[in-house]
Amino acid sequence: MLSLKLLIVEDDAPSLELMNEVFTSLKAEVLPVDDGQRAVALVNQEKFDGVFLDLEMPKMHGFDLARKIRESSWNKLTPIVIVTGRDDRTTMQQAFAAGATFFLQKPVDRQRLSTLFRAVSGSLFENRRRNARVPLQTEVLCDIDSRVVLGMSWNLSQGGMQIETAGLKPRDIVRVSFRLPTSGTRIEASGVVAWQTETRQGIQFTKMSERNAEAIRQFIAEVEKPDWAAN
Repeated sequence: MLSLKLLIVEDDAPSLELMNEVFTSLKAEVLPVDDGQRAVALVNQEKFDGVFLDLEMPKMHGFDLARKIRESSWNKLTPIVIVTGRDDRTTMQQAFAAGATFFLQKPVDRQRLSTLFRAVSGSLFENRRRNARVPLQTEVLCDIDSRVVLGMSWNLSQGGMQIETAGLKPRDIVRVSFRLPTSGTRIEASGVVAWQTETRQGIQFTKMSERNAEAIRQFIAEVEKPDWAAN
């Protein structure tokens, strides 16, 4: 099971410590920072599943940081939770215009943070699953130009898979067939070889049935189910 990876940006030390403690207790991987400029560097270097962002900070205002996040290649679609003591309509409109996804009113406490985390975690996980690659080692039949070659998968996402086989090269059109280990569902999909290394190939799916697409979504969701959701 994989945990959510969260970035918390808050210059008030007690609030930062509380959010770090609560989210960590809920099995999230938390990176707490108290500097907006450092946060900009981080969102341009690695992917997060969610960003909790205070508005009133020195060096860089929360609205400006939210815009920087939306401009980053790694986190332009990452959900942003604005945390602020302001509750006027104008602030909310500006927050959402800057790219906010959710809004949390200060002061925060353990119960409110836990409730919010459980309320938004579904959206955070769904955002990650769209691009997430989960481990999968299973035999894959690859049908190309009326010949079939056998390969072994390494990982799987909703949009494609990484396999190891022979006889494939970039831009090849291929039909793959493999079985999911938990449900036993046989997946059949058309795809194109998007890249190749010495030993592995990346296949991007171009066509599959909705039933198979849903089976893959459910498989990824089960692999990524958080520990607290299983209790």
